[in-house]
Amino acid sequence: MSGREDAWGFETRAVHVGQEPDETTGAITVPIHLATTFVQAAPGQHRGYEYSRTSNPTRAALERSVAGLEGARHGFAFASGMAAEDALVGLLRSGDHVVLGDDAYGGTFRLIARVYGERGIEWSAADLADADSLAAALRPETRQVWMETPTNPMLTVVDIAAVADAAHSVGARLVVDNTFATPYLQNPLGLDADIVVHSSTKYLGGHSDVVGGFIAVDDEGLAEQLAFVQNAAGAVPSPFDCYLLLRGIKTLGVRMDRHCGNAVEVASYLNDHPAVATVLYPGLVDHPGHQIATRQMSGFGGMVSCILAGGEAAAVAAVSSTRVFQLAESLGAVESLIEQPSTMTHLSVADSPLAVDPGLIRLSVGIETIDDLLADLDQALA
Repeated sequence: MSGREDAWGFETRAVHVGQEPDETTGAITVPIHLATTFVQAAPGQHRGYEYSRTSNPTRAALERSVAGLEGARHGFAFASGMAAEDALVGLLRSGDHVVLGDDAYGGTFRLIARVYGERGIEWSAADLADADSLAAALRPETRQVWMETPTNPMLTVVDIAAVADAAHSVGARLVVDNTFATPYLQNPLGLDADIVVHSSTKYLGGHSDVVGGFIAVDDEGLAEQLAFVQNAAGAVPSPFDCYLLLRGIKTLGVRMDRHCGNAVEVASYLNDHPAVATVLYPGLVDHPGHQIATRQMSGFGGMVSCILAGGEAAAVAAVSSTRVFQLAESLGAVESLIEQPSTMTHLSVADSPLAVDPGLIRLSVGIETIDDLLADLDQALA
């Protein structure tokens, strides 16, 4: 970013960085460049674009936008969050070791343990919020430590700077999945993380209408590797997908304010409900990670999980009877969603060290009227 852009507030950057008026027409929104190829004046003499898999003007705008929000020098857009993760894990070689959080997202576990595990990548699960657990899992051959904070679906908060120090002590890179927090609430690169990854399907897009992934880095050498992989493997988003993400990003700040405000109310309501055994939300003062979240985040996010006193049967009944909360996978959009992770998003970790309590339900709290959300939960838990 330019010096002027560095001085802008988050909401101003979200609206303007990477989204300047079109130089040719003055269009206020970034054009959707559908061209697959670009004319050259002579062999090798082009205007920065040759072929859309390699680079596309709409995608370049998206990459500049999200990198600017993350405070990163380089950004890379992918066709899905898992495509972004695959580009990172694909940098490893047989015999390399990865440390995962012991409540990592099921898709991350499946990719590392089951896809790359069969190719010689070794992995361990550790409680990243516990320094001793992390230290015991690290090895001389550890190359990456993967963390989420808050985690999915347990809403565990992890000290990014502390884990970065531990990872760097053995020469490993720290990868932070910032999907739940978004760059509006948390900037991992400023806390010594090496790589930030997003499922941009979620809060960045914000409207349940586009699938995407993103990687943000500062390191020049790593950026060169990722640019090569992005082009060589070709798992890139379409120009229209990039346009939808750019449109969503413009309202990220105001949406996150509403998500956070509604989530606090939902968490407080659930915390007082007799059908609920445990509420997992870092905004509650008795949450184990509340102090860390207060220090490294500017808000507590829009995700709330809880374990019902009635266990699995109660969880199935509750998620099947809401009316405003929609029973569906995914998260981070304007509409509220509810799910039972053990049978939905985290089915892939069943019978593993990352298995999820079947009595747990996860709520992606949307931007609807809070009274309607609370009334919906009240009738579903009755």
